Amino acid sequence: MKKLLGCVVAVVVSLTALPASAQLELPAASPSAKVMQDVGLTEISVDYSSPAVKGRKLWGELVPFGQVWRTGANMATKISFSRDVTFGGKAVPAGTYSLVTIPAEKEWTVVLNKELGLFGGGKAYDQKDDVVRVSATPSEIPNRERMTFLFSNTTDDQTSLDLEWGTVRVSVPVKTDTAAYAQANIQSAVNGAWRSLANAARYVADTSKDYNTALGYADDSLAIQSHWYNNWIKADILARTGKFAEARKFAQTAWDLGQKDQNFFFKDQVAKALQDWKGKK
Repeated sequence: MKKLLGCVVAVVVSLTALPASAQLELPAASPSAKVMQDVGLTEISVDYSSPAVKGRKLWGELVPFGQVWRTGANMATKISFSRDVTFGGKAVPAGTYSLVTIPAEKEWTVVLNKELGLFGGGKAYDQKDDVVRVSATPSEIPNRERMTFLFSNTTDDQTSLDLEWGTVRVSVPVKTDTAAYAQANIQSAVNGAWRSLANAARYVADTSKDYNTALGYADDSLAIQSHWYNNWIKADILARTGKFAEARKFAQTAWDLGQKDQNFFFKDQVAKALQDWKGKK
């Protein structure tokens, strides 16, 4: 017996003497989990800790009805939206929020709260920090041992955020205006294209002196948007080929448009060209 006790003591001492990097690793009671879904152009992600049922009665006992629940274990669950969405029909700006719930037998309240340090972070829940509160009706499902978030019925414009644990599922619809975001991206790309083509025209004219190709890029740029910059680039290239009368027309357009732009950084060059090219053919 003494020999056995001596062995146990030796093992305990050896474990406590291990460096921090060699400490014993064991499965977490409520392991960390993350789920992410792209809905059109919007990324939605949920970070949470996933407790297990372990034979316990969940609803109304382990998780009391009518009280704010962190919706998992450890710190409150976090949900992030890369763009503005509607959550349960209510507008929510892009950002990260704590997701807490108030379970009830017939209707849950699902809350997004702007305080990210709730529960394990040392912060107490305060309703004044709520961003939105929405209602959700629980439904019965086959038993799920570990609490899980998942996305279902996802399209380009919407998805359902589902919480499942035990025999209960609670779902909240999330929608995003993908068409508007896509149109904004298209417009941004088009608006940027004219400048890229103008820069290409200027680069080709300055380096390879291939003025026909450079003029082609300038024309493509002007077809998208007429700006003082691409008008001046075309004027400059035309002047290099000796077409001063035509060049002066584009220089004049550049001058007129430039008067409305505080970033008319070629103002002096355009003014000088208009004088120098006057009367030239």
